[in-house]
Amino acid sequence: MNTAKDLFIIAMDVKYSVGQGDLSLALAGAELIDLIEAGAIAMDGDRIVPTGQPTPDDRLISEAAAGLTRQAPYEQIEDWLWRRGRDLAAAYQTALEDSDELKPQRSGRLPFGPRRVEPVDTPARRRAADRWKDEEPVLTALASIVGIADEPSDIEPGLADESVTTVLAAVHDAVMELEAVRQRRTIENSAYANLWRGP
Repeated sequence: MNTAKDLFIIAMDVKYSVGQGDLSLALAGAELIDLIEAGAIAMDGDRIVPTGQPTPDDRLISEAAAGLTRQAPYEQIEDWLWRRGRDLAAAYQTALEDSDELKPQRSGRLPFGPRRVEPVDTPARRRAADRWKDEEPVLTALASIVGIADEPSDIEPGLADESVTTVLAAVHDAVMELEAVRQRRTIENSAYANLWRGP
């Protein structure tokens, strides 16, 4: 199961405006969840511990696994999200374009970036759509965190795995922190503009 790829496809498919920064953080969290489910990592509190087990057969997930800190003290989830999440949405877009899973979009809103693209009807897209329709808990929670939902949902709907819940909570906190940074910059820029305008 590739939760990160499914999340990206859903973000491209639905008619919501998703910030690239928010989506990148959520994709980094989704990769951790994929690695947890594959048994490639375990969580020790808020730290990511590689297990040495094989990683899923996916280039981006393999890259994520290769970038893990393999010596104690292991990396904290929050630090991983910010490090791995840098421009990750763009990396997923490029990967899907390279595999012909995205095509130029003739109409509709721009999801992100100057070029319009939309998912091609592939088994991967249908799988993502089925998980979304079935309200699969992890995918739904990640989508809700980045605003792809009519109403915010709880962080742990139907989740039994404490490690997954820990990752989801960390993604939620990181997205909230990013929003706080945006708001602070908006206020600072407004104050600076007013200063130059004068009385």
